[in-house]
Amino acid sequence: MPKKEIKTVEEKPRETTVEFLASLAGVLVTGLFIITFVVQAFEIPSASMVKTLLIGDHVFVNRVQFSPPTHWLGPLLPYSQIHRGDIVVFLSADPRTPDLYIVKRIMGIPGDRIHLRDGVVYRNGEKLTESYITHDPGEFGDVCNSYRDNFPALPPPDQCGNVISEWKLTMPSHIENGDLVVPPDSYFGMGDNRDVSLDSRYWGFIPKDHVIGRPMFIYWSFETPERQYELREFSDRAKFMAHVVIHFFDGSRWKRTLKVVK
Repeated sequence: MPKKEIKTVEEKPRETTVEFLASLAGVLVTGLFIITFVVQAFEIPSASMVKTLLIGDHVFVNRVQFSPPTHWLGPLLPYSQIHRGDIVVFLSADPRTPDLYIVKRIMGIPGDRIHLRDGVVYRNGEKLTESYITHDPGEFGDVCNSYRDNFPALPPPDQCGNVISEWKLTMPSHIENGDLVVPPDSYFGMGDNRDVSLDSRYWGFIPKDHVIGRPMFIYWSFETPERQYELREFSDRAKFMAHVVIHFFDGSRWKRTLKVVK
């Protein structure tokens, strides 16, 4: 009887420890590059953008879109200018919270003329229709509300502590014929929760170099108490982290997962 030929299957060489570490390093470097230069995770700290964004929404921010174009990557990346209506994340312009990242909607770009009348925004003489805003008129008290809703026609009252002193001094130099004129390399931002938001009416313009990027979508949302971000003590943070672990499933707002921010 003829002998059957036994075919042997060549075994794939096993990955060496050095090769494994090299692959792992490549993954880590790529991930670090993306997190550092392309996207950044950001948590919404306050109610100023309700109903668009809620406290405890966790979003991915596109860091590339509004950054200065580079010569070698310029043609490959989707750079764009900041436009009216864009939602942006930026480093606080309020000296009381210099390290806080804030999210607002851009209401005015350089050269725009802005004023409010009875809570309604007028830009370049045109009354804006804003379907995304929320109102809570009694938030700051009658004195502050008059300033807030008729900005900048009424000067900031001394009783309204939300307006920073630097803005009280510099704001008049930007007012022309009842309008606030946005200077170069600056933006006027406001929160969608219009009566609650501490925004450009209270601390001034957003410098262009403070802008981090644009929120793309919500990757996770968790029911978070107001002013949780102000609790800096380790014990407070540890307590809330334990709360998140225990209530991860029933405290997460699953319907907001992957919701596009606009």
